[in-house]
Amino acid sequence: MANLSQLKFAMATSIFLSAFIFALLVLIIVSFLDLDPFISLAVVLGGSALFILFQYAIGPAVVAATARLHYLKPGENPWLESTVKELADKTGIPMPKLATVPNNTPNAFTFGRTTSSATLAVHDGLLRQLNQDEIRGVIAHELGHIKHKDYIVMTVLSALPLIAYMIAQVTLRAGMISGGGGRRNKDNSGAALLVIGGISFAIYIITFLIVMRLSRLREHFADAFSAYLTGSPRSLESALAKITYGLSISPKPPEGARAFYIEDPGMAKQEIQQIMQKKNQYDLDQDGVLDERELEIAMEREAKSTWAQMNSLFTTHPPTFKRILLLREIEQEMDTGRYTSEKVYAHV
Repeated sequence: MANLSQLKFAMATSIFLSAFIFALLVLIIVSFLDLDPFISLAVVLGGSALFILFQYAIGPAVVAATARLHYLKPGENPWLESTVKELADKTGIPMPKLATVPNNTPNAFTFGRTTSSATLAVHDGLLRQLNQDEIRGVIAHELGHIKHKDYIVMTVLSALPLIAYMIAQVTLRAGMISGGGGRRNKDNSGAALLVIGGISFAIYIITFLIVMRLSRLREHFADAFSAYLTGSPRSLESALAKITYGLSISPKPPEGARAFYIEDPGMAKQEIQQIMQKKNQYDLDQDGVLDERELEIAMEREAKSTWAQMNSLFTTHPPTFKRILLLREIEQEMDTGRYTSEKVYAHV
C-alpha cells in the first residue's frame, strides 16, 4: 500500500543515488588523470551544480518556446478556466497559468520552476478529441504533478545523466584522438580517457534508469490523484486510451520534453504498432476491427511480454494497460464505498 510519503522517499532516494554515483564518477576522473583532488572536485562539482541551476533556470523558457504556447487571456476559454480553477481549489494549489498548444495530437503537460509559477498546457487536439469528463481527468492528472512537484524534481534530476553522457562523449573522442595516428602515447593519457569515457557511459545508463523509474512511478501517483480528485477513474481510463491511439496515428515524430507529457508520443506509437502487427491474433471475431474488448486483451498481453517489460525500463511512462488497470482497481474500490482520502495511493 503506497502513500505520498513513499513518492517523496522515492524522489529523495533517486536524487541521492544519482548524486552518489555521479560523485564516484568525479572521483574516478580525478584518480585516473592524477589531478589535484581538491581543485578537481571543486571544478567538476561546481560546474555540475551550475549546469543544473542553469537547466532549472532556463528549462521553462525553452519548453515554452519549443512548444509554441499560446497563453490564454481571461475569458478566452471559460469552460477550461473554470474547470482548472475548480480542481485547483479542490487540490489546494494556486491556479496555474493556462496555455494551449497548436498541435492536433491529444496531449497535455505541466512545467515551471515553482508551484505558484507552474503552467498547465493542453494541445488543441486534446480539447477536440476528448469529451469534457475525459479532459477533467487529464487536468486532474496534471494538477497531481504540480501538487507532487514532479516537474521540478525531474528537471533537476535529469541533468545528472545528461552531464555523465556529455563527459562520456568528450572523453571517448579525446581518447581516440590521443591514441590515434599510429603513435604510442607515452603517458597513456589516451587509454585513461577511453577508460573514463567507458565508465562515464556506464554511469549515464545507471543514472538514466534511476530517472526513468522515478518518471514511471510519478505517472502512477498522478493517475491515482486524478481518480480521487474527480471521483471518476473511468474518465481518465477513457482519456488514456484515446490519447494513446491518437498519438500513435500522428504522422509527426515525437518532439520536446516527452517525460512531461501525460503520454509519451513515441511510446504510444510503439504500443499500438506492436498490437497491429498481431492484429489477426487479437481479432477474435475476425471482423477486421479490434473492438474495445479485443484491444484491452491485446494491451494486457503485450504489457506482460518479456520484451515489453525489458523495454519499459527505458521508458518515461508505464504501459497504458498498466495505468488503466490501476484506475480500474481504484474504481472497484470506489464502488464498494470504502474509498477515502487516506487511501488515494493505496493501489500504486
